Amino acid sequence: MSAENIYVEPLSGMPQIIIEYNRPLIAQYNLSVADVNRVVNTAFAGQMAGLMFEEEKRFDLVVRIADTEKKNLQDVQSLLIPTPSGIQIPLEKLANVSIKEGPNQIQRENAQRRIIVGFNVKNRDVESVVNELHKKVDKNMKFLPGYFITYGGSFENLNKAKTRLSIAVPLAFALIFILLYFAFKSVRQGLLIFTAVPLSAIGGILFLSLRGMPFSVSAGVGFIALFGISVLNGIVLISEFNHLRKGGLKDIKHIVLTGTKTRLRPVLMTATVAALGFFPMAVSTGAGAEVQRPLATVVIGGLAVSTFLTLGILPILYIWVETWYAKKSKKGILADDSL
Repeated sequence: MSAENIYVEPLSGMPQIIIEYNRPLIAQYNLSVADVNRVVNTAFAGQMAGLMFEEEKRFDLVVRIADTEKKNLQDVQSLLIPTPSGIQIPLEKLANVSIKEGPNQIQRENAQRRIIVGFNVKNRDVESVVNELHKKVDKNMKFLPGYFITYGGSFENLNKAKTRLSIAVPLAFALIFILLYFAFKSVRQGLLIFTAVPLSAIGGILFLSLRGMPFSVSAGVGFIALFGISVLNGIVLISEFNHLRKGGLKDIKHIVLTGTKTRLRPVLMTATVAALGFFPMAVSTGAGAEVQRPLATVVIGGLAVSTFLTLGILPILYIWVETWYAKKSKKGILADDSL
């Protein structure tokens, strides 16, 4: 595991003055712990002793020991505690006053104490690092009852984002197909254009692998954008094919060759403009580059591969599907053009 800047939030390390009361001795002087606490609190924290008015302004008068008189342990030990009998007894006679290492900060979550171990990941993806860490912890560390480990930070955000993506991606697929159906009024041609989605995914995955980037949330968002652009190229081709068929052309191969030649420049222009727009993000090195690079890499790689696959494979699929549909229609098996 490659990590740097590892730190552990300490539970101890802050020197504190600890007062441990001798309760039987306090009772012998007709005092209570509350009486002693009140004197200690007044001496060091201060206690309101009255009010002072200045026109409409009101100020509290607070009594406490001067800062110069509470600089060391002896000042606390020699603090005089008044008793009901009128004598004053040093605090060290009623309690054990000492300096000990105490908690610097105690953090709680859901009413439970927690300690944070943090590290930055370098040249690795967060998920694989946490999975490796989880295996090593389970193998080499045994915890007492009541102790457990949770993995938060970027890993927790990643899991939440993956959950949202598991909803967003299928929803995007469904919306794309619905729009395709309304555009062509045909399930058959909608599915035909939808083949651009796996074709574009090939390029996105390939370029992520070539650049050594793991799949991330930003890469997932890039795939959604890539699918939309790739489907747009498919719409341009299929719309032209349908337009030529309505114009009177009958030979399916001639339709495909003519339509592909006519729409070659628009398809290339659409893919090139989108890829060039994402290129600065793909090579960025500044703040936020770890988010921008995977997204841009997916879009550029997917467009570079899917454009040529769409121009080569989609026309062939169109010939096969339309030829098959025409044969079935002649046999009377399929008569509804909405299929």
